[in-house]
Amino acid sequence: MATLVATGATTAVGLMVTETWEQAKQRLVRIFSRGGDPAALGSELERSRSALVAAVGAPDQDALTSDVTANVRLLLRRLLEERPDAATELRSLVAEFGPATDTFAIGTVHNSVTGGTVHGQVIQGHTFSGLTFNTGGDGADGRRGETP
Repeated sequence: MATLVATGATTAVGLMVTETWEQAKQRLVRIFSRGGDPAALGSELERSRSALVAAVGAPDQDALTSDVTANVRLLLRRLLEERPDAATELRSLVAEFGPATDTFAIGTVHNSVTGGTVHGQVIQGHTFSGLTFNTGGDGADGRRGETP
């Protein structure tokens, strides 16, 4: 159950800053609202989302994301303690909106570009940070031994 709660919270918080949020929020509110106040939960989720969106790129973004995730994890834990039948709905939401299980794990990516002529660095990927390019070229244009 702890794994489902953690995965559900991580999935929900990850969705808060995506275009899919409205659809996922409706599902979350439906899961939580049986026996509760859907308007209050919807407002709580929107406040969390607004805070996350405003914090994108801020120095405390990771801390805020951790706080929101912990809050959602607590909400999910309480929900599943009170209504164990909600686990099925939560699993369905995670399966639909969570990361695909058949994708590669996040880690190091090595790209190899072959053939043709490359006139600069080639980068493929999703998110980049801390990039440094050392062209090692002899001339101002970075070419080594080529005539411009």
